[in-house]
Amino acid sequence: MKTLKTLLILATMLGSSAYAQSSMAPSGAAMGADTKKMAEAPATDMTDAEVRKVDLDNKKITLKHGEIKNLDMPGMTMVFQVKDPAMLDKVKAGDKVRFKVEKINGAMVVTDLQPAK
Repeated sequence: MKTLKTLLILATMLGSSAYAQSSMAPSGAAMGADTKKMAEAPATDMTDAEVRKVDLDNKKITLKHGEIKNLDMPGMTMVFQVKDPAMLDKVKAGDKVRFKVEKINGAMVVTDLQPAK
């Protein structure tokens, strides 16, 4: 009987220890904190820009943009692919816009493009 109690206590302790370790991030912070941090980050990190060129044939847009925070990229002028070519029909060179860009398969792709307010 004493052996059974000892085994149950050990199993409980090992299970608790494994659970505690599995819920810790490598930095030692709880996973819940990382999840909360990600939830607090805006899902729609929009960047201000000016349209420099619209290339309908190649489905690309040239933007002079501010800092792109989600990609840790400083402001500059560059050419982007667009996820939906229909976005290009709504803008022209000189327009002020807000956009979201993501790195998809190694390419910078505009996934959202809206007129600036």
